[in-house]
Amino acid sequence: MRMNKKIFDKIRFFIFLIGLAMSMAACSGKEAVLLEDSDLVREQGLDEEKTGFPAAEKESAKQVEESTLFVHICGEVEKPGVYELPEGSRVYEAVEEAGGFTEDAAADYVNLAQILEDGWKVEIPSKEEQTEVFAGIADDGRVDINTAAKEELLTLPGIGESRAESIIAYREKSGGFSRIEDIMKVEGIKEGMFAKMKDKICVRGVR
Repeated sequence: MRMNKKIFDKIRFFIFLIGLAMSMAACSGKEAVLLEDSDLVREQGLDEEKTGFPAAEKESAKQVEESTLFVHICGEVEKPGVYELPEGSRVYEAVEEAGGFTEDAAADYVNLAQILEDGWKVEIPSKEEQTEVFAGIADDGRVDINTAAKEELLTLPGIGESRAESIIAYREKSGGFSRIEDIMKVEGIKEGMFAKMKDKICVRGVR
């Protein structure tokens, strides 16, 4: 019986040691977790000290910044200026932000469905400016050889810089063309070239 009691006491002692070891290990694990949390708090605190808001909010703000764009809208709008819009916005949304068109705006000239890009300048012309721009273009899209600017003449088949200047010089000297066939009086323009452009030119009032 004495021997059994000694063995029993030893077993109890070993169980005590095992329990103590497990308890110490558990405490060490909790301490490690607390230390990790403390490091995380200090790290976030450092970000907050530098930026004014925690790291998570900083990342969120960065995403918001990347999803917007800035455009400059001017001309015939009520409130010209630079506006911040969501990425993927279209011209009509920029016009709305700027208070809408003025009464003199050439609204039909603008492609309101165009998707905007960051840094764009959108200029809304007046009705008078639109008329000046298209002074050399008839309603059906043909080029009026009596009023067309050099840039408009360059859109015609076979017309380069030199021939465009010759057309302008001829009409200024002669007082203009009375019919489209008269363009063949300009040096360098013959029947073959006229045949390619005759459906693309006009003299106002002449079909």
